[in-house]
Amino acid sequence: MTFAVTVPAQVALADVASSATMIPSTNQPGRMPATRRTRAGRKGALALAVALLLGGCGVRLETPPPGEPAPDAVEVVRRTAVADALLVSQQADAAALVAGTAPEVVAELTQISDFSDAQVAQLGGEYDSGLSDVLGDGTPTPSASAPAVAAPADVVVSLMDAAGRSRSAADTTADGPLARLLASIAASQTLSASRLAGLTGTEGPAPADPVIPVPPEVDEPTADATEPEAAASDAASGEPTPADVAPGGLSAEQLSGIVLAEDTAGYALELRAALADGALRDMAVARAAVHRARAEAWAELAGTAGTDQDPRRVAYVVPGAEVTTEALAQQLEDGLASGYATLVGVAEPGTRRVLITLLAEATTAGTTWGTPLTAFPGLPEQVTPAA
Repeated sequence: MTFAVTVPAQVALADVASSATMIPSTNQPGRMPATRRTRAGRKGALALAVALLLGGCGVRLETPPPGEPAPDAVEVVRRTAVADALLVSQQADAAALVAGTAPEVVAELTQISDFSDAQVAQLGGEYDSGLSDVLGDGTPTPSASAPAVAAPADVVVSLMDAAGRSRSAADTTADGPLARLLASIAASQTLSASRLAGLTGTEGPAPADPVIPVPPEVDEPTADATEPEAAASDAASGEPTPADVAPGGLSAEQLSGIVLAEDTAGYALELRAALADGALRDMAVARAAVHRARAEAWAELAGTAGTDQDPRRVAYVVPGAEVTTEALAQQLEDGLASGYATLVGVAEPGTRRVLITLLAEATTAGTTWGTPLTAFPGLPEQVTPAA
């Protein structure tokens, strides 16, 4: 505005001043002295400049008001996760107020609402550009809405839907830290859905079933003469399933860290199983076998199994009797969940699915040993209410 208006104003001022100096300096009756006429010309020029300035401002005000900026892919993902968490929170609050709801169900619904609110805050909250306040158009920011009455079964469905979207977004988003956060939130939502479904007798999510991809050289398609249709069916799509995709972008050191963590957990639980009996022994034996198998699978995928680069050891240092088997198992599972969450944040988009599933599975396993569920499993920097 200043550049477009100032130049003409300066030209007008120069023209008026120049014409004033050409008027004869006589004091004839009815004629203004030259000096006074010059002052009048200057005042007129200044008035013209002010008018031009005001006119320029008027033109600017007539342009269309600014609109909402178009969100990019990352912002769309974030807003979707916020809307999902808001809906869950509102439904959980509504369901908790229904008369006759069992106290344990109310407690679970209250925790779900608290977790959802914490997740909304950590995701950045609802988007507000501030334009509605500036322009005064009174247009509210869109937000999730919940029905006036909701049942626990509705909350279970919303949790499952939200978790599914968060898992998919965590796998594909280009924002690594956001992927890590979404994977953690999905794990919390899935486990909350399972717990609420168990309390209310409704159908919950299927258990996490992580499958560590096998190395490409081992995963060669084999021609089975007796079942050619099955072989053709497997290759029909030409696209690998999520379980077939190995995490990309991980360093050799990071892969070795996975192998070592899983093998350490297996060894520690084997040792504790030998000292236990009954149900505790059975749990430790079963879980130790899972961790040993995963350590082997990761070593195979990394290409270090049976080589000098294999990080696995014959024995590991395990805490003594001052740490109970349950507490030790919690530490091991929580550590694995944190490790997998970290890897989600650094792995390449589109290759994170197995890491996301392992995060959820380790979280679930930790709760079976007594670990309280949080709003952000695998994210030790986040502090949330415990169950």
